[in-house]
Amino acid sequence: MATSEPIWRLRSAEVGLAGGVLMGIVNVTPDSFSDGGKFLEPGAAIDHGLSLVADGADIVDIGGESTRPGAEPVPSEEEMARVLPVVAGLAGRGVVVSIDTSKPEVAEQALARGAELVNDVMACRSEGMTDLIADAGCGVILMHMRGEPRHMHLDPSYEDVKEEVERFLEERIEAVVAAGVARSRIAIDPGIGFGKTKDHNLELLGGLGRLSRHAPVVLGTSRKRFLGTVVEARSTADLDMATAVTTAVGFINGARVFRVHDVLRSRQALALATAMVTR
Repeated sequence: MATSEPIWRLRSAEVGLAGGVLMGIVNVTPDSFSDGGKFLEPGAAIDHGLSLVADGADIVDIGGESTRPGAEPVPSEEEMARVLPVVAGLAGRGVVVSIDTSKPEVAEQALARGAELVNDVMACRSEGMTDLIADAGCGVILMHMRGEPRHMHLDPSYEDVKEEVERFLEERIEAVVAAGVARSRIAIDPGIGFGKTKDHNLELLGGLGRLSRHAPVVLGTSRKRFLGTVVEARSTADLDMATAVTTAVGFINGARVFRVHDVLRSRQALALATAMVTR
């Protein structure tokens, strides 16, 4: 008997997960680690988002605050000034938009301008975020991060990184469900590179299947520093190739949503991985 395709339900959109989902990244920031400053002007950011969709992105994830190691917080007003015109511009063109923020006030305004989901590196631990998600009926990504961007990279340690990340995400799922968020709207992200060493990241990549038992798994390895260390990257192209490999391996290991800068390479890798898995 044929089974129905698993669906991730967002605010008004529904995203099929069987063949994997690509989230293209638009950083509207001056200091993101790989593309800071390139898309600060709204028109440039909107054009880039549309080019990601043309390359195969199912969702465009828009962020206005860098979360690279050592990054300083950005005031809400500045973050909104950066992202809201881009959210409105892309949503108005029919793009499924995600807002990458941990601030409820930013998320609320982005949702009012057409965003379909909130990608929250703090996993809805900011006061008011869970209630906002529940009231809006939007999608949400709950991510694991040890510490905060300013100091998360300073000697992170775990007794068992896979178990600890899984337990944290289970707890966050239960907390937001108790507040009224439907399970069908929740995805989880192990937070590759967020308060983890290279070895922690590699362990998590091999243990995605255990996370997929709880909710669709989002994988965000794109251009992360540990990839450059592993493959001895000499260029952004090297990092994008390494990212595409993790997209394929991640899909085989159970991830279904992939947050990437280079959509085209990861789309090709995902096509190969899905062909292998479904035969």
